[in-house]
Amino acid sequence: MASSYSFIIADDHPLFRGALREAVAGLFPDADVAEAGSFEDAAALLDRGGDLDLVLLDLTMPGVRGFSGLMYLRAQYPSVPVVVVSANDDPAVIRRCMEFGASGFIPKTLGVESMRAAIARVLEGGVWTPPDVDLDAGNDAETADLMARLATLTPQQVRVLMMLSEGLLNKQIAYNLGVSEATVKAHVSAILQKLDVESRTQAVIAAAKIESGHWPQTAA
Repeated sequence: MASSYSFIIADDHPLFRGALREAVAGLFPDADVAEAGSFEDAAALLDRGGDLDLVLLDLTMPGVRGFSGLMYLRAQYPSVPVVVVSANDDPAVIRRCMEFGASGFIPKTLGVESMRAAIARVLEGGVWTPPDVDLDAGNDAETADLMARLATLTPQQVRVLMMLSEGLLNKQIAYNLGVSEATVKAHVSAILQKLDVESRTQAVIAAAKIESGHWPQTAA
């Protein structure tokens, strides 16, 4: 049974990818483990298809910041469980990861044995978060409404919003996605409608609200 497990480790730090690989290998010596150092690489691995049992996803790496990568993976590959692995173990971040559909949250400070227990729990169909985090502490009504709206975006709309947040123009987004500018305009219109905002700037501000205070604002 163990030999049939297949994992993707998506993290831009080679040393930490190695630590996660070691954690997985201790559980399943024959597992197939693929590594990705950027979000694009992770998406390319997922696009190949095949039976994948788990993605271990860092929230901040090239091509993605905050929750947008998780949102995209959950929308595009709903059958593949995603466990977030992050150095940011703020309880609000953990709650939002779970609300956006993560199957678990592993702080990078966790010991190897605890990581293995967490991974095993998720593969059994459960969820795992640090035991001291209260997942029921609610968001305010405005944030809850915004998160529900973000959850209605299609995978491609999530990608467009990610690129809008990086300050890309329609023609740059069209080039990156391999679609026409008219298609991008249609996506932007749909995003504005779904988020109930009137401009691209307001859409970016709305997306940033979900992440405010949680991530260093690195330039794209």
